[in-house]
Amino acid sequence: MSLTEIQTRIDKAALTAGRDPGDVTLIAVSKMQPDALVRDVLDSGHRVFGENRVQEAAGKWPAFREDFDDIALHIIGPLQSNKVRQAMELAQAIHSVDRVKLAQTLARLADELGSCPDLFIQVNTGEEPQKAGVLPSEADFFVSEVRKLGLPLKGLMCIPPVDEAPSLHFALLAKIAARNELSGLSMGMSGDFEQAVALGATHVRVGSAIFGARD
Repeated sequence: MSLTEIQTRIDKAALTAGRDPGDVTLIAVSKMQPDALVRDVLDSGHRVFGENRVQEAAGKWPAFREDFDDIALHIIGPLQSNKVRQAMELAQAIHSVDRVKLAQTLARLADELGSCPDLFIQVNTGEEPQKAGVLPSEADFFVSEVRKLGLPLKGLMCIPPVDEAPSLHFALLAKIAARNELSGLSMGMSGDFEQAVALGATHVRVGSAIFGARD
């Protein structure tokens, strides 16, 4: 599927839901993709990308930024405390804030660096033990803790369980965001981004549908 096709489907899903297509950002998830494929997407004019691992992002994006202006990089995978500084220096957004210690580290480094990427709190909507994210029952408290630190909190992120209807999880995330007056919703991937847009997604994270299956 081409980038243009995906963008067309996102726009159509937004219009069907009575939303402005311009309110939905397509994040091209480039983790583990060969540089040649990433460059093709850059050449097509797309500038918003997602990486899971800080180390991989650090090895890839500084070189691309020498050739392309206005790249917006989103870190969408779990973030270790020892990688926070590097993530903040590389990325324009971090989607995986999921514990108080991490938020405190972000706040300390934001003071030191004088800036901070946009932040999304990851919510473990399926309450899966193997998955990162705050539990839905703890999300309101965690939002208030992040806000107390003065951090630029833009919204919430989720990754639904593979064996459950994603729309239930998107609706839950939207509900938590609404009661906390958060406008950002990072939800929806290659197989379900239209459902996510219908339920209010502002950022959809699409990898394999753009780049093809990873090796």
